[in-house]
Amino acid sequence: MSVNNLHIGIFGRRNTGKSSLINMITGQDISIVSGVPGTTTDPVKKSVEIFDIGPAILIDTAGIDDLGEIGTKKIQKSQEMIRRVDCAILLIAGNQFGDYEVRLIEQFRKNEVPYLIAHNKSDIDKIAAITRSIIKQYSAAEIVDFSTINPADKERLISALKQIVPETAFQKSSLIGDLVKPGDVVLFITPIDSEAPEGRLILPQNQAIRDALDNRCIAVVVTESELTDFLKLGITPALAITDSSVFGTVAETLPDEIPLTSFSILFARLKGNFDVFLKGTPHIAKLQEGDSVLILESCTHQTSCEDIGRVKIPKLLQQFTKKELHFTVISGLSKLPLNAGDFSLVIQCGGCMISRKQMINRLNPFIEAGVPVTNYGMALAYLHGIFERATGVFGKKAGK
Repeated sequence: MSVNNLHIGIFGRRNTGKSSLINMITGQDISIVSGVPGTTTDPVKKSVEIFDIGPAILIDTAGIDDLGEIGTKKIQKSQEMIRRVDCAILLIAGNQFGDYEVRLIEQFRKNEVPYLIAHNKSDIDKIAAITRSIIKQYSAAEIVDFSTINPADKERLISALKQIVPETAFQKSSLIGDLVKPGDVVLFITPIDSEAPEGRLILPQNQAIRDALDNRCIAVVVTESELTDFLKLGITPALAITDSSVFGTVAETLPDEIPLTSFSILFARLKGNFDVFLKGTPHIAKLQEGDSVLILESCTHQTSCEDIGRVKIPKLLQQFTKKELHFTVISGLSKLPLNAGDFSLVIQCGGCMISRKQMINRLNPFIEAGVPVTNYGMALAYLHGIFERATGVFGKKAGK
């Protein structure tokens, strides 16, 4: 499942037919369909190719009117999903439109999620003029009256869906396409340590190497131990990309005239607010005794003594600042702390496992609270004294 695929969330009350809608679009019995309210618990994701839209991930969420303690938790998960989708379908049925739907619309607007409103089960009860009138008081979104049991309605719904898909969803993004030209040698320095998966490269390395090949470059891959041997060949790379964990060693070995950055910094530029990262990173030098630092990992993995987010960065931060700092680590897309202002710095991982939309919405509460934000690669470059060099390849002025 590609995180760069379009994420489409389906939201609404219980028994409006969200699961049936998923099954209609995919043409498969993916989501459980039941007349019992509250059948869907955790969000269900299904990858699908939608004609004229492309690869997408449909997300079936729990009803926003669920009851009880467990129901409240399911609603919270559904609401959290709004921050992760590129667009949404607000599903209603039986001409029901009220506070539940209005609150969802408010959340869509807050998170800048384009959406349409679909009235399901038109075979039983078509949408009434009064319902349309009430909806128009709260939303200018397109309203589609349809039934999941009517095959012809599938095309009408997809046609309306195409109108709300963000243009960025169709843009093919490149990690290094604007930094290199066909025929350039791109050097990748990929350490093989206890954090490296057995028999393969990690996702950021895979994606960056593929991007170099897509841009018709010559990709050369070495570990930091073989970097000196490579340089003896007399080949001058147009760009060198290293794992942030060996920034110090690589920067000392690689001649200054060779542009250098890291996998993590490339992903920060692709998926995050790069200017915010540039501005936030120098705040590392302003950390005070007892400050709290939040480290956000976007995936879950086994940790080791060489773990970059849980071990290396905290250790280097304390050595650099000579202050006693407090660290909180949140992995995956787990719930964020309620008070963003409790932290003096947020350090986000590269984000290879999440979409741009997910990263931006995840960091926005901290940015809005005035908390400096950086990422793994930028933080490590700063701590090793090569921040200007590692970010200068993008033509940006660090810290400005």
